[in-house]
Amino acid sequence: MKDGLASTVMPVSGLLPDVVASMRRLMQGYYALVDEPQFSADLAAKDWVILLNAPGGELVGFSTIACWQGSYGGRAMQVMFSGDTIIHHRYWGSPVFAASRLKLAARIKQQFPALPLYWLLIVKGHRTYRFLEVFARHYHPRWNEAGTGHLAALMQDLATARFGADYNAQTGVVRPAGVANRLRPDWSNVPAKDAERPEVKFFLARNPGYLAGDELVCVTEVAAANMRPFARRIFEKALQ
Repeated sequence: MKDGLASTVMPVSGLLPDVVASMRRLMQGYYALVDEPQFSADLAAKDWVILLNAPGGELVGFSTIACWQGSYGGRAMQVMFSGDTIIHHRYWGSPVFAASRLKLAARIKQQFPALPLYWLLIVKGHRTYRFLEVFARHYHPRWNEAGTGHLAALMQDLATARFGADYNAQTGVVRPAGVANRLRPDWSNVPAKDAERPEVKFFLARNPGYLAGDELVCVTEVAAANMRPFARRIFEKALQ
């Protein structure tokens, strides 16, 4: 436990109704157009959930994860996909959330250690996109790397299989059919201190419809050799 936060990783099937209700309320505080049926359906399609609780027990963050095995480009692999993810702004910057995700990734990797593991995520805001730079050495799309190579091809395969007609292969963006939830204005606006960051400019250029709920597809390999030092230490320790 750090910053007063306690982290719990558990199967989605083990969530109690009152916890699910707290998750939905937290999500609604930061995202508009989140309704109960939509939230419940998305949650039911996931395998794992990371819960963050403040010292008094208040739920202040969560992330849902789906896992599967597949063959893409003729290569067998494991995939972990991040679904709904939110943390109360009081705890932005806390290392607990990132550490919990890395420990869960190690747990998934241990199930089939011979298979490469990739992390697929869809990004609605610049803060999440910036986290990739802190976590991984290589990911796609990356603000300062050409959009070619095996990660670019893999992203197309994964996104097409996962999102179907909602995915635009030309832009790399998912635009859900119907009305999509989106960040509320207080949390979607880019602070002046971040506006000139090259990675923020890149995200805004690649996902100009983010205010309406469009999501930029990203992928990175979850492997020690591809991790920044802080992430690698946590991941390798969890693998032991």
